[in-house]
Amino acid sequence: MGMTMTQKILAKHAHRDSVSAGDLLVSQVDLVLANDITGPPAINEFEKIGKPVFDKNKIALVPDHFSPCKDIKSATMCKRMRDFARKHEIKNYFEVGQMGIEHALLPDKGLVAPGEIIIGADSHTCTYGALCAFSTGVGSTDMAGAMATGKVWLKVPEAIRFHLTGSLPEFVSGKDLILTIIGQIGVDGALYRSMEFSGSGIASLSMDDRFTVSNMAIEAGAKNGIFPVDEKTEDYLFEHANGKPYCRVAPDKDAEYVLEYEINLSALEPVVALPHLPDNVCKASELGAISIDQAVIGSCTNGRISDLRTAATILSGSHVAVRTIIIPATQEIYLQAVKEGLVQTFIEAGAVVSPPTCGPCLGGHMGVLASGERCVSTTNRNFVGRMGHPDSEVYLASPAVAAQSAIEGKIAVPGRKTI
Repeated sequence: MGMTMTQKILAKHAHRDSVSAGDLLVSQVDLVLANDITGPPAINEFEKIGKPVFDKNKIALVPDHFSPCKDIKSATMCKRMRDFARKHEIKNYFEVGQMGIEHALLPDKGLVAPGEIIIGADSHTCTYGALCAFSTGVGSTDMAGAMATGKVWLKVPEAIRFHLTGSLPEFVSGKDLILTIIGQIGVDGALYRSMEFSGSGIASLSMDDRFTVSNMAIEAGAKNGIFPVDEKTEDYLFEHANGKPYCRVAPDKDAEYVLEYEINLSALEPVVALPHLPDNVCKASELGAISIDQAVIGSCTNGRISDLRTAATILSGSHVAVRTIIIPATQEIYLQAVKEGLVQTFIEAGAVVSPPTCGPCLGGHMGVLASGERCVSTTNRNFVGRMGHPDSEVYLASPAVAAQSAIEGKIAVPGRKTI
């Protein structure tokens, strides 16, 4: 039996000719990641091991969740990471002047390449599957072990194939694609399985779309999401990876999939995930008037430059009806948004532009909700209390839907007024 993309990557890093679903492996890793929440516990465990880091160039530390630090406790956690980075001469520590949300920052810094294994003490590490890497979230203890040994144990996942055809209509994006998938299969529909994407429709997806889709694979319970390498991947790597070598990986023709789905991108339309699960998905056009108190456009899911361009296109010449927070995912994206006049558009529309941070996504800061408040957000989770008070509500949507909703003060479809 042939192997999937994920299985080929795992086999290579475990020094095996082949692997099968269910196999337990000890695999080499190419990059180990942590943030200001998960990093300090990992550092504490690492220091108990009593070994130096396995490779100071293959560890990345990004203080992004509570950065800029919101209080003394968060400042202390960031200092813990900063001191560790200095002590061990960690090359990829990103803070002043290089700040960004980790899952947008690392690919843009050229730290991710096809065929690699990247583990991170953050569940949305699966984002890098957009670049045909096997990337997945692990616990802080596993991260500590990986920092010391350069290895991690993994169980080879079964795979589900999503065969994409057609192309996305106007104002329909990768966020609508992945929400539609999660709505179809459920939050446990890909539990500890690999979500592998194929088909002619991939060519119509931008890299930003693919990052969004891979980012939310975990919301279907998946171990990872992964796309094959094509011309758009290569163009992205040429721009960002500075000549870093990589290995193209493709599934075998006889690779085994436990489930297969056919998705016509041309038939998709804007959707919204209602509280309190990402699979509670409805077409935005079929929702009644749901008033909102806040809109958030940003995060590791949808804070890239194309997301900001889409939001600016809709907000241009209009004024928001509710408090609206725009969060560029990295400093470089922020600067590009300034150069293109997007920031001016946002401010003239009445929105506020935040420095890069995960803050509101996890109810940390920069947009916490009070009791009874509703937010339409381009983030990835809408669990009870996710963005603040347990009695608040989060509606997940694309940047286009979030921007139109901000203008109307209620969930709305771009180009279509609600009554």
